[in-house]
Amino acid sequence: MPYTVLLVDDEPLVRAGLRAILEAQPDIEVVGEAADGAAVIPLVRTHRPDVVAMDVRMPLMDGIEATRLVLRTVADPPKILVVTTFENDEYVYEALRAGADGFLLKRARPAEIAHAVRLVAEGESLLFPAAVRQLAARYGTDEARNALDRAALTDREAAVLLRMARGLSNAEIAKDLGVGVETVKTHVSAILAKLGARDRTQAVIAAYESGFVTPH
Repeated sequence: MPYTVLLVDDEPLVRAGLRAILEAQPDIEVVGEAADGAAVIPLVRTHRPDVVAMDVRMPLMDGIEATRLVLRTVADPPKILVVTTFENDEYVYEALRAGADGFLLKRARPAEIAHAVRLVAEGESLLFPAAVRQLAARYGTDEARNALDRAALTDREAAVLLRMARGLSNAEIAKDLGVGVETVKTHVSAILAKLGARDRTQAVIAAYESGFVTPH
């Protein structure tokens, strides 16, 4: 089955470009388009896409609020891939904090765009580039540090979280630590539960905001 994608951007040319790139892939299908975040919910419910490629800045409802609405109101919601022009845009970071699963620049190469959709759809690694890491570290708070302390991660869980923050997949973490992939999945689930994180993105944001991981 192909990965299905909903495109959300107020620029028709951007949507057309993304559609052409993605539909050239044998394993990706674009199932719908929207020009604003306000139109996302009914389209998600109709088409049940695996991934929503979401522009972060739109005139009526931006990608941040649209992300919150999708995750709050849709059962078994799709993955959200934020697509933006500026990599150091604080709107991007707010969208990730709201629950988006990854980040992509509009100027990315076609192969990178297709790879981003697959990566986010699979949900086992992150698109969390250096500029966003810097933003996360800048948002560091005592609350985040205290939350990580309360989580009381084991040494192995801490090692897994560190590698998650570097963007490694479960298979890459398993290879790096010399353990099985199922073991890594167990550790990831424990990390999410202890941190009260919805997904890997939220756990990695907590890691940066707490100072547990620092950007390089």
